Amino acid sequence: MHSTPRLIHLSSPLPVTRLQILARGSSATPFRRYASSAVSELQTSPSTRYLKPIYDFSAHTQSSATKSTIALGDEYLLPVYARPPFVLSHGRGSWVWDADGRKFLDFSAGIAVNALGHADPGVSEVIHQQSSTLLHTSNVYYNEWAPKLAELLVTLTNKEGGLGYVAGGTSPSSSAAKQGAKVFFANSGTEANEGALKIARKVGKDRWAAATGGKVDDSSCPKTRIVCFENSFHGRSMGALSVTSTEKYQIPFRPLIPGVSVGKLNDLECLHRLITDDTCAVIVEPIQGEGGAAAATEEWLRALRKRCDETGTVLIFDEIQCGLYRSGNLWAHSAFPIDCHPDVITMAKPLANGYPIGAVLLRDTIASTMTPGTHGTTFGGSPTACAVGHHVLSRLSDRVFVTHMQEMSAYMNNRLEVLPKWFSALLQPHVRGRGFIRGLGFNDVSHPGEVVRLARERGVFLLTAGKDAVRLVPSLNVNKEEVDIAMDVLEGCLSSLRA
Repeated sequence: MHSTPRLIHLSSPLPVTRLQILARGSSATPFRRYASSAVSELQTSPSTRYLKPIYDFSAHTQSSATKSTIALGDEYLLPVYARPPFVLSHGRGSWVWDADGRKFLDFSAGIAVNALGHADPGVSEVIHQQSSTLLHTSNVYYNEWAPKLAELLVTLTNKEGGLGYVAGGTSPSSSAAKQGAKVFFANSGTEANEGALKIARKVGKDRWAAATGGKVDDSSCPKTRIVCFENSFHGRSMGALSVTSTEKYQIPFRPLIPGVSVGKLNDLECLHRLITDDTCAVIVEPIQGEGGAAAATEEWLRALRKRCDETGTVLIFDEIQCGLYRSGNLWAHSAFPIDCHPDVITMAKPLANGYPIGAVLLRDTIASTMTPGTHGTTFGGSPTACAVGHHVLSRLSDRVFVTHMQEMSAYMNNRLEVLPKWFSALLQPHVRGRGFIRGLGFNDVSHPGEVVRLARERGVFLLTAGKDAVRLVPSLNVNKEEVDIAMDVLEGCLSSLRA
């Protein structure tokens, strides 16, 4: 048994010019390619490499610097996070180190944010170059990069499918949406969802006024209700929290905004009752992130789309965690037929690889309700955020990168799929999610947190999801050796738990 994880030798960064980074968005660091035949290299029994911990996090192992930083945080930071007792100091690729020299393989990726990993040279150079040129202007003025990133989002969606676009098409298939799509930039996923809900509320009032002859500012307009689903997570501000139907998040802050109905993901029978002529918006994650990595079915999304059309309801897909290639496609719904597509997509996490950004992508038929002054932000759409976003999205959408990611996610999935057979007493029978957003469901709800702790002691970061799942959301450029380390550690944790 090895006492430390296998090391990955990082290749030296290639020289990167401003032209390469800002204009072409080319990859600043190469990644190793593995043939798809790698999926056949599967073990016949669980790995025994990591049956025992390699790290001890007890207080006596902490350096004085670590103790000082933790004490400073305890004194001055709002105590809303339960953090493990170490301090991260630096990272590279899928790896991070703490201040005491311990090395970790990060399969949490900053909660599905660091699509290109940590300390990516290309991202760092774009931040340096753009912040040295024009950091912030506000939305009183145009800047160079917001229109370019918006164009890239729309053209990629056109090319790869989503929001009513057929993959490879030239315009949304719906005759009512042939003009295209628009983008609003924010600073986070929560802000993107707040913006989407606000826009949907205005569209609802417009549609009610058009149908009844009433006025859009009539306070008696009933078309204001919102539908969300169990185990959802859409954010922690009051509007987003009101559609995050998880008791532990909501209870301390009630009353929340009124008029919210909650359904169950993939429950066909509830849709007619939930979504009525008084509903202005439905918001759903095609693959739930915090809620347990459960995926909506094509059949259910089709029925949801149909019911929204029948009632004039705006359908919002929250793809903040599952979108931007994490599921294996540009959007988690890209591969579905257009009768499963939304009116609005919200996004954030990987768009700028950790630099704060969020965005709302919406059909022109929805966007047309918004006029100057109806929504806004001070920081959203800054030249720096959008330059970084353009660079990251250009690299993520490169076909070589996508192919590599699909091969590695298929390989990881093959290793995950055998775990419920090997550990049937611990695990639910089906692995959840797609691509690089995967969840293992546990029979005992106390086990996910324990597995995350055990993995951390063995040098790997994982996440819980919902009440009963462990979530794996690695960087999208992770390689086969890194997948093998993470899977070996996970198997060691499960073996230890079973013992």
